[in-house]
Amino acid sequence: MIEQKKDVMKENETSRIEAFSDGVFAIAITLLILEIRVPELADLNSNERLLAGLADLWPSYFAFILSFFAVLIMWINHHGFFKYIKTTDTRFLYANGFLLLLVTFIPFPTAVLAKYINSASANTASAFYCGTMILISIAYNLLWFTSAYKRRLIKESVTNGLIIKIKNAYIFGLCVYAASFVLALFNAFIGLGLCISLWLFWIFLDYSKEK
Repeated sequence: MIEQKKDVMKENETSRIEAFSDGVFAIAITLLILEIRVPELADLNSNERLLAGLADLWPSYFAFILSFFAVLIMWINHHGFFKYIKTTDTRFLYANGFLLLLVTFIPFPTAVLAKYINSASANTASAFYCGTMILISIAYNLLWFTSAYKRRLIKESVTNGLIIKIKNAYIFGLCVYAASFVLALFNAFIGLGLCISLWLFWIFLDYSKEK
């Protein structure tokens, strides 16, 4: 009976953190739409000008879809992350807080990308966006380290092989983001393309299989 109560307390503890994190992700993903503004037209009776104005907003559409997709994948991975956690501690809470800090920051590099991707400053805007992804990758690595080091917070059912696989996947992601940052300095769209390819990797990565 005592062990059952302890298990319930641990589950409630992780559930509170996950619920709070879900709220932060939801706010961040909602704020992305604020970058898309209704075009201002001098001639309100011109369908052609309104259509042209909407078409001119393509950088904002592009940045919005890019970041929406990114935050969605981050949330899915964060949600799956908690399947392996049996309890939490102060270090884990701060590591999770650092990750959420960066998630709430995403609308800003998204706005920068939307404004400058179609200009001579595109490389800097793209590198700034990719650089944000580097920091987020570092946060994920830190979150996993605080929980998996010496199996501090990991469930007994999680194998050592799975722990190593997740660690290697996070390190691989950090390296790819670093490469995308460097590439973005020379070509904005190639750098962003490498970021997108990594997100596809996260989608199809199956942690349940160790090999």
